[in-house]
Amino acid sequence: MKTIGLIGGMSWESTIPYYRIINEEVKEKLGGLHSAKIVLYSVEFDEIEKCQSSGEWEKSGEILGNAAKGIENAGADFILICTNTMHKVAPQIASMINIPIVHISDATADELEKRNIKTVGLLGTKYTMTQDFYKQRLIERGINVVIPDEEGIDTVNSIIYDELCVGMIEDSSREKYKKIIADLTDKGAEGVILGCTEIGLLIGQSDVSIPVFDTTVIHAKRAAELAME
Repeated sequence: MKTIGLIGGMSWESTIPYYRIINEEVKEKLGGLHSAKIVLYSVEFDEIEKCQSSGEWEKSGEILGNAAKGIENAGADFILICTNTMHKVAPQIASMINIPIVHISDATADELEKRNIKTVGLLGTKYTMTQDFYKQRLIERGINVVIPDEEGIDTVNSIIYDELCVGMIEDSSREKYKKIIADLTDKGAEGVILGCTEIGLLIGQSDVSIPVFDTTVIHAKRAAELAME
């Protein structure tokens, strides 16, 4: 059993499902009293968010890179960054360690290819939806990415930070997301990526008609697979 390294706390609300899903996968495959070997470094999210909003990405990369070094020193064989947005600084983090990072976008692209999805809607923070660090990895795999309009981007982003990251689950926000996903479907989306690890707390497959790709679930299951190889 390999040891999984998790950089979590961004937010802690979405780190809990990582721990649960990974251990559920190990238990299902190996049975008995088996569980995953995990090293978790949970950062102070307010510090990271202040870096995001002020554009100090290099500073945030340094913080997460130091966390990654601690995880590596604790014996992890590979690392997951338990948030989509902070994959923006994945190259910086990778340069500070000697073990691989399992990229959330690559794991998601693999699942899209399995379902033969050629055009996908992307929901996430405004950084994930509008910048290239996430979308480009999908585009390079031949997957077309569509995002909400400007109003939709603001709505999705504010619900993530103002509600989901602090544990608020509002039915009215779920309805807003469902409408935005319907608009993405009208733009040709054959599936939708829940490209922020908190969105799965609000939206599930039962809420929409097109296939849902929850990055938290996909990423966590990939970690379990790699650990048991």
